[in-house]
Amino acid sequence: MAQLPIRPPNWLEEFRKFIMRGNVVDLAVGIIIGAAFTAIVASLVKDLFNPVIGLLVGGIDFSNIFVVLKGERLATLELTQKAGGVTLNVGLFINAVIQFTIVAFAVFWLVKVLSRLQRKEEAKPAAPAAPSRQEVLLEEIRDLLKARQ
Repeated sequence: MAQLPIRPPNWLEEFRKFIMRGNVVDLAVGIIIGAAFTAIVASLVKDLFNPVIGLLVGGIDFSNIFVVLKGERLATLELTQKAGGVTLNVGLFINAVIQFTIVAFAVFWLVKVLSRLQRKEEAKPAAPAAPSRQEVLLEEIRDLLKARQ
């Protein structure tokens, strides 16, 4: 008994074509770079900005600003949560807002610079097109007629 060749389903081929399109690959690269950028911004906010802002507002550590809804309040948010406390993490929300603001600001400037570069490209005059074969022949005929006179 001969075996029939196994054909993959049509949707699998369509999916492969979809994934290999340039836009999808560009999007994937953007997401990966965005994730790395987010990690950098998170560290920037947590490790550099928050200590300075906290110092300016009286030594407040934003990550430890929280409200206990249930349970005992301990020295830090982490300890309170480990002890089973239910908390509203106001400080972590403030950190997230600061991170968002930094990312939004960076994206704003990136888009602004890219838009300016794109406008400069569009503003460059296009090189004149080479004359067509017909135009060249007509110029030669004109020149020959002028030479006869």
